[in-house]
Amino acid sequence: MSVLLRLSLIISVLPGLALAANPGPVAWRDWSPAVFEQARQEHKLVLLDMEAVWCHWCHVMDQQTYANADVAAWLEQHYIAVKVDQDARPDLANRYRDYGWPATILFAADGTELVKRAGYIPPQPFLQLLTATVNDPTPEARAAHPTVSTFAGSPQLDKRLRDELKAMHQRSYDARLGGLRLQQKFLDRDSVEYMLVRARQGDQDEAARARQTLDAARALIDPVWGGVYQYSTGGDWQHPHFEKIMEVQAGYLRLYALAYAQWGRDADLQSARAIRDYLNAFLSAPDGAFYTSQDADVNPGEHSGEYFALDDKARRAEGIPRVDQHRYARENGWAIEALVSLYAASGDQAALTRAEKAARWTLQHRALDGGGFRHDQQDSAGPYLGDTLAMGRACLALHQATGERDWLDCARGAADFIGGHFKQDKAGFLTSAPSSNDAVPPVPHIDENIALTRFANLLFHYTDDARYQALAQHGMRYLATPDVATARIEEAGVLLADQELATPPRHFAVVARHDDDTAAALYTVALRQPGAYKRLEWWDRRQGPLPNADVPYPETDRPAAYVCTENRCSTPSFTAARYQQTIQRLTAPDPRTPDAGRRPPAAGR
Repeated sequence: MSVLLRLSLIISVLPGLALAANPGPVAWRDWSPAVFEQARQEHKLVLLDMEAVWCHWCHVMDQQTYANADVAAWLEQHYIAVKVDQDARPDLANRYRDYGWPATILFAADGTELVKRAGYIPPQPFLQLLTATVNDPTPEARAAHPTVSTFAGSPQLDKRLRDELKAMHQRSYDARLGGLRLQQKFLDRDSVEYMLVRARQGDQDEAARARQTLDAARALIDPVWGGVYQYSTGGDWQHPHFEKIMEVQAGYLRLYALAYAQWGRDADLQSARAIRDYLNAFLSAPDGAFYTSQDADVNPGEHSGEYFALDDKARRAEGIPRVDQHRYARENGWAIEALVSLYAASGDQAALTRAEKAARWTLQHRALDGGGFRHDQQDSAGPYLGDTLAMGRACLALHQATGERDWLDCARGAADFIGGHFKQDKAGFLTSAPSSNDAVPPVPHIDENIALTRFANLLFHYTDDARYQALAQHGMRYLATPDVATARIEEAGVLLADQELATPPRHFAVVARHDDDTAAALYTVALRQPGAYKRLEWWDRRQGPLPNADVPYPETDRPAAYVCTENRCSTPSFTAARYQQTIQRLTAPDPRTPDAGRRPPAAGR
């Protein structure tokens, strides 16, 4: 989970069902350029209320502030009021994520940001804010969206910046309770994955930090229904906010699966399974897709701490918090990748089957021409980077898990679409495709650029297609820009991207027919290896050459498996036990040199 998202958690609440769920005296409009044209004609300002349907404080804002007659009258006289479900508009959600939900943004009629406020505002202070802005529509110093115009020239962190990011990572850690030094406690995905990577490289301190954080975060798993509460307030893990959002479910599920693959702790596997069970029971649509989120409140605007302390029967007697039944490509991609991680770590065949079902649904119902994906059944804007990126990563994970090339084709199509629609001129990628109809221009989002850089780089190693290496380097030049890399309290995701671009993934290959049981056992050994940054190939010669045929594997009279390091490949292994031994011998870390193997990224092949 990103640091911008961490900041948004300060007063959080997320995605929505229909705007009809917010009745009241305010005449809400949909977000569009026409809003600003109307504001110009009527000499009004524009108010944007960014909400989430699972969000407790959004409900309170509707019931107490926007339902206030004085507030509604002032809005009608001086503002065009717009309400947006942030899950439905990833471009706006990414732009204003650090203001939490609800977020209030006031604009001039020409689109200039005047005021931005985070979280619930009571009626009288809100009316004072609206009045003051009408009387003096001068932009606040913090209202303008920060921009970066000069980017790093190299797709690699320089030593000074890398050391600074490592120091930030160390300083941000809460040694007493685990997790980040924030009042909101949650499992930060990039920082914990970075800890896992460093632990595999021999860093015992990072291993201890990862275990402490993973163990502490179990307090946020619902003991009755499974699934993960979004975060805990009060600087500890014991005061959860109860919304359950797909981004959080998928992120935790993937991390607990990665931890289980690395250490084999039963507690990590049970945590992953609890989240899997929740997805199946509450966020699964009958047609195979995944829903978006579940509300924090049984009755909107009323705290639900007592409700979530009940057992299953007592909860159901009071009702079940509303589920947002939108089926977004992005959320499905997140869930698919996470379930594949569970299958890879544990052999949970049902998790893989469920992931494939959701992937096929998304390909059928959300695919765009050219390899991309739309967000919903119909989008008022977009396309958005997040949908195609999440599905590209999901398809690459499915290819890695199964060896089936159709999934690799899906991942390549997604990367091609991203390259054609979301690139900034100099570095990085925008959260949505620029359009002349944009009411405000799209901006890059650091979390998406981290995920895209890592995805494109790994895809390059699977395909040897220099276009994907170029995409990864384009993203890394944005991330390696000091003003970007150090903008938040820590940025382990940038360190992960930097390390992966500088070092090839561990490479495992099985040469045999796909219908051979011995081959399947060999491939399972490779799949169980810890870490997400690995290249797995199952070469059935009947399918023609491998997409990246950089190793000339010899002909053998039986299934054979290989492990390749940066400068050599093993002799063939013919049994699963021998293959495991060979992998351990060739890939064991040297704790004296945890960063061994770093090299500058190649210019292409």
